[in-house]
Amino acid sequence: MAIDNAAERLDIIRSRIERARRRFGPPPARVELVAVSKTFAADDVRPFLDAGQRVFGENRVQEAAAKWPGLRGSYDGIELHLIGPLQSNKAKEAVALFDVIETVDREKIAVALKAEMDRMGKRPRLLVQVNIGLEPQKAGIAPAEAVAFVARCRDVHGLAIEGVMAIPPEGVPSGPYFAHMAELAAAAGATTLSMGMSADFETAIAMGATHVRVGSALFGHRSAP
Repeated sequence: MAIDNAAERLDIIRSRIERARRRFGPPPARVELVAVSKTFAADDVRPFLDAGQRVFGENRVQEAAAKWPGLRGSYDGIELHLIGPLQSNKAKEAVALFDVIETVDREKIAVALKAEMDRMGKRPRLLVQVNIGLEPQKAGIAPAEAVAFVARCRDVHGLAIEGVMAIPPEGVPSGPYFAHMAELAAAAGATTLSMGMSADFETAIAMGATHVRVGSALFGHRSAP
């Protein structure tokens, strides 16, 4: 049966998240749904806001800057996550716009974010992105360097890194990659573990995800990446 109503789609995904959480047990005690609204217009997002969803993920700073200030003016309590690669020349805009930046992945970004956060007096929550599959086309710190990089971000750059995120390779079972991420999160003292998307978020929850990033299961398939 086709599901066209945003509230119904949200209810289905939230129910699946809760069943997975209860089935596999804590940790985590709660799993946050990040609705991935990248490439969708503000009018596509409004029905989900009307249905009560407040946490959203965007890939591109420029797209988010065009879309979200107006939506924030109409809805309270929005939490916006940057889940796409961040260039250092976009650090100023990212700090101003996003509540959570999930894609800290190199020293240059850490330095740029710290400078802008100090300048603005704004403290978005930060996650380190790990290239868990060592895929050359994907951003992220190598798994073997991840724990040390989190420590450097905290101790050298003064960033309060709270967690890690990853996107496993496509076309292979994601469970082993999620298990590896859980090990890295524990070793890094991370309290937030962002992993799992529309096709595999229940597996991610089984491995300890605290945040799952769901797009196509809510918004439908995209015409652009």
